[in-house]
Amino acid sequence: MTSNTLLTVHDFSVVYDVEPPVRAVIDVNLELQRGEILGLAGESGCGKTTLAYGIQRLLKPPAVITNGEVIFHDASGDDININQLDAEEMQHFRWDKISMVFQGAMNALNPVAQIGAQLEDVFIVHRPEMSRRQRRAEVNELLEIVKVGAERARSYPHELSGGMRQRVMIAMALALRPQLMIMDEPTTALDVLVQREILRQISALRTEFGFTVVFITHDLPLLLEITDRIAIMREGEIVELATAEQIWTNPQNDYTKTLLASFPRLTGERGVVAR
Repeated sequence: MTSNTLLTVHDFSVVYDVEPPVRAVIDVNLELQRGEILGLAGESGCGKTTLAYGIQRLLKPPAVITNGEVIFHDASGDDININQLDAEEMQHFRWDKISMVFQGAMNALNPVAQIGAQLEDVFIVHRPEMSRRQRRAEVNELLEIVKVGAERARSYPHELSGGMRQRVMIAMALALRPQLMIMDEPTTALDVLVQREILRQISALRTEFGFTVVFITHDLPLLLEITDRIAIMREGEIVELATAEQIWTNPQNDYTKTLLASFPRLTGERGVVAR
């Protein structure tokens, strides 16, 4: 571990307690550095989301953390063992230190509440000392930061496009200025142009505010564009961890090579589809 390390995951394992038991995450070791974008890639069912939920203790039965620890190295200098936090401490820790943009989050907004009111709820729960005027000023600033516009605070979710709703969810995750933001398939169901806009936004916000990002997706070419390092998961294990450039130019694991080969190339000779 270095002084720049934000999060240390050590021998972390999760089992789904069904018959027979399913080992979803197996002895994962991982260090996140401050300010980096780490991609977490692998096919569906490999354990990416389970790992992300486990780090934040968001797992529900039958998922059980069977081994390991997660240490958060706070900017204050304190080392926080997330596994040892009680329920109340964990409630304050989430969103304040670590936030998450959930898979399908753009459809998770309350359809009968205005956008501004839903963003205000974050401050009501986590910053109860703030006045109503202060909360509204923060909401307007957040909407400007993610390029939705403060005038949209009075809009309802159905009045926004999918891309704008996703930006609102990013604003919500950013509200308390967390040190780590975990994003689970944040561009799923968005068209390619909107995906690129969202990705540029995430990169710009990371640069401006200095938070760390864990970006979860099965889309390896996308991660090659935007991340500093990439962790490849297969059947609950991290089988390769390297810089994005190393993954692209010199992958070491056969599974990584297979993932890279599974995506079509824009250049080169045309292949013939067997009939």
